[in-house]
Amino acid sequence: MLITFFRSILIYIFVLIVMRLMGKREIGQLQPFELAIAIMIADLASIPMTDPGIPISNGIISILGLLVMHLIISIINMKSIKARGVICGKPTILVYRGKIDEKALKKERFTINELEERLRGNNVINLGDVEYAILETSGQVTVIQKPEKRNTIPEDFNIVPEYEGIPYDLVVDGKIMDDNLKALGKNREWLKKQVEKFKMKPEEALVVTYDGKGQIFCQKKEG
Repeated sequence: MLITFFRSILIYIFVLIVMRLMGKREIGQLQPFELAIAIMIADLASIPMTDPGIPISNGIISILGLLVMHLIISIINMKSIKARGVICGKPTILVYRGKIDEKALKKERFTINELEERLRGNNVINLGDVEYAILETSGQVTVIQKPEKRNTIPEDFNIVPEYEGIPYDLVVDGKIMDDNLKALGKNREWLKKQVEKFKMKPEEALVVTYDGKGQIFCQKKEG
């Protein structure tokens, strides 16, 4: 039993490393070939975990083989547009200029109810508000609303907002993010002075952020 326990931990760590090497896609954004490999890795990992009689190397070598296959297919995808179309498929337009394409729905085995469900997932309640709905190769549905139904943006009023940049975490759980301080051209002394304005030390902060406008958000850890 103890051997099975440690084998499970070892295989879990190995599978975690392999999945990280495969990239950062979310499960819902996996391409078909990536999803197939992920499922196969799960099956291959479970066999040596549950059966101590099977050498753990069998599962590891098989998983490494799938990783190599994934890397090869990924490289082919990046190099060839034709191969990309064969391996990943092409997006399908389900709604074109406000009209539902019934042939496209039948081809993708999509029902009206499923289409409405996906639209609600994009915060679109009324089918009549949709100009285009595109079924992406990952299975996600991208929705483009009719111009009169879209949310207004500053450009609609000829307004140019100030540049905001991205916020940097300077302290997380009391730990100072030195790399982010360096990226901002700041140091620990500067950080200490800024945090002291909130009557605390950096080590006492739950989080400290610094945005593109120079504003600092700081919250103290409880207890």
